[in-house]
Amino acid sequence: MQRISLTLVVLSLALPAAFAQQSSSSLISPSYLSSDSAAGTGAGATRPVSASSTGGFPGIGAGVKIGLLGPGVEVAAPLARHFNVRGGGNFFSYTDRLTSSGITYSANLRFRSAEASLDWFPWGGGFHISPGALLYDGNQVTGGANVPGGQTFTLNDQTYTSSASDPVTGSGSLTFANAAPKITVGWGNLVPRGERHFSFPFEAGFAYVGYPKFQLNLQGTACYTYQGTPYCDNVATDSNIQSNLATEIQKINNDAAPARFYPILSQGFAVRF
Repeated sequence: MQRISLTLVVLSLALPAAFAQQSSSSLISPSYLSSDSAAGTGAGATRPVSASSTGGFPGIGAGVKIGLLGPGVEVAAPLARHFNVRGGGNFFSYTDRLTSSGITYSANLRFRSAEASLDWFPWGGGFHISPGALLYDGNQVTGGANVPGGQTFTLNDQTYTSSASDPVTGSGSLTFANAAPKITVGWGNLVPRGERHFSFPFEAGFAYVGYPKFQLNLQGTACYTYQGTPYCDNVATDSNIQSNLATEIQKINNDAAPARFYPILSQGFAVRF
């Protein structure tokens, strides 16, 4: 039933445009016909009318863009005079090193996503409102962690010293939901309904990617003082270290919570075929 209802909605949008195209091509003034006849084009001959001048669908559009999801490509096809369906993909990779609380991370930023949108042009111009989704959200940050021997680091405000003979190492990651709804507004049409073949689409909005999940696993030996007594123990099994590590992870997750509304901002260039 849902598929039948969707078909009826699409037909209800497409038929008026098709009827308008047929009507505009058949309503030709007598003076137009007579001038053609005088020019020797034959009795009753008419000039062909282009699809773009009647609002007909011109084909598909394809383009490239750059934005906060990384560089990407996209294609669009018309559904009705005021609607396009659009899909695309984004990809970006970057590697960097950073230090936080004495722990050095070799971070690998990887953006991989596939998206789809329904573009609605309420006034028939370039402005559009586009609900959609990240059908695949592979955006994530991963990397290794290490604390050189003899160097201090902190977990939940507790100071530890990495062992010189068995330094602290580990791995961390920041991930998001595998799929996410999104909404954008913008200007520009990948499939213009006029004579133009080029466009420079711009859009802004956000995707709800869920609460980011930060994970950090550590191993090696760390030394610390607890209630006046010195300890050196395996980071992966020491209950005191693991408790403070869990609290530190929760703090980072709380700090990253606003990123669940991931901003979308992009500028592109497109060609209509």
